[in-house]
Amino acid sequence: MSDAGHNAADGTEANTPKPPLRIRIARRLVRLSMLLGIGYVFWGVSLYFMQDSILFPRRMTGTPLPDAVIPRQVQRLWTGGAEDANRSGVEAWLINAALPNPDGSPAPLVVFFHGNAELIDDQLELAQVYSLMGLHVLLVEYPGYGRSAGKPSQKSITAAAMTLIEQAEKAARGGVDTSRIVLHGRSLGSAAAAQVAARLKDRGTPPAALVLESPFLSVVAFAAGYGAPAFLVKNPFRTDEILPTLDAPVLIIHSRQDEIVPFAHGERLNTITPGSTLIEMNGTHNSVLADQDEYWVSFVEHLRSAGVLPK
Repeated sequence: MSDAGHNAADGTEANTPKPPLRIRIARRLVRLSMLLGIGYVFWGVSLYFMQDSILFPRRMTGTPLPDAVIPRQVQRLWTGGAEDANRSGVEAWLINAALPNPDGSPAPLVVFFHGNAELIDDQLELAQVYSLMGLHVLLVEYPGYGRSAGKPSQKSITAAAMTLIEQAEKAARGGVDTSRIVLHGRSLGSAAAAQVAARLKDRGTPPAALVLESPFLSVVAFAAGYGAPAFLVKNPFRTDEILPTLDAPVLIIHSRQDEIVPFAHGERLNTITPGSTLIEMNGTHNSVLADQDEYWVSFVEHLRSAGVLPK
């Protein structure tokens, strides 16, 4: 009895008709879609938690200079003010114009924002060139970088920069001409410069000129390339939304060989920004573009046309 029952059952299973091919394909597509959906969610969550270390790779910046070797001409500012004896805030270096204006009038101020794997300590040679042009120079550090406390973000970098600019306006020798503030940023610094430009405009002292070196449209644009939706981006840095709203000349310096920020980003920013100028340089993203003569020729011409430097 038992054996016969088993055989009947086996025969029944063996003779069970298979579902139509279209149903089997549909089921497989549903399973595949579920697996892809789970993978995409995992990918998005991973990017969400990894994005800060990608955008702000502080471990790659190296060691800041010891206090004893910081040049004498550097005036150190902190967001906590002169009373911040413990240096618990964000740092900036102010280098005064090498020579005061003959008529005693305030000098222009260049505010420089470095790349995401650099420190203000790396910008002294650049600052010296500015200073010799008769410009005050403010090198703004990012929260959490170098000797600065805090955590870097679009909000914290912008807030710290605004505080340090206000301090520099008071501390610079001979004063700062707030109608001739220049913002210069490299890579991530270009995005920071755009954010500060919007804040200066809101303050009623819009920048006289911007210089953006190897700039990108936004972090959102990069995220899209990784398949991540915009709402996952914690620090969007929408330079593409800010530049068209500014009434200030913008110089864009970019290399077609840039392997990190595609040249197309610079081209697009130039297209959407009225009155901007795009200068094509040679070199990779981490090349020192300032070593090329055209870099400084373009820079000086830009500041002269903006009324920052005398013609």
